[in-house]
Amino acid sequence: QVQLVESGGGLVQAGASLTLACTTSGSLLTDLVVGWFRQAPGKEREFLATISRSGTATYYTDSVKGRFTISRDIDKNAVYLQMNSLKSEDTAVYSCAGRGGSSWFMLHRDQYDYDYWGQGTQVTVSS
Repeated sequence: QVQLVESGGGLVQAGASLTLACTTSGSLLTDLVVGWFRQAPGKEREFLATISRSGTATYYTDSVKGRFTISRDIDKNAVYLQMNSLKSEDTAVYSCAGRGGSSWFMLHRDQYDYDYWGQGTQVTVSS
């Protein structure tokens, strides 16, 4: 059973940076394509970024491109989402998701492609 756990959320001021981590127990994250999503109150879940199993391919939604960076640390069995220049509209619950059975360089943007989800971590950006 794959369990994903997010950490690193919190309350920050606009313009600040925050790095979220996605880790797992009982599995290797390199077995999974990993994506980051967020959901703000009253809004649908939004795709943010995804990284291939190899860690060499990434894809971002336009709203975070240039501000957010997704990366892998194989030694720590973790995937990170570094978020810079945070805005009040970035306030949401951030979740990581994992998809198994994908090739080494594949990416997934659709939430329905993912098999495993963490419980999420709250990010609040005050203006």
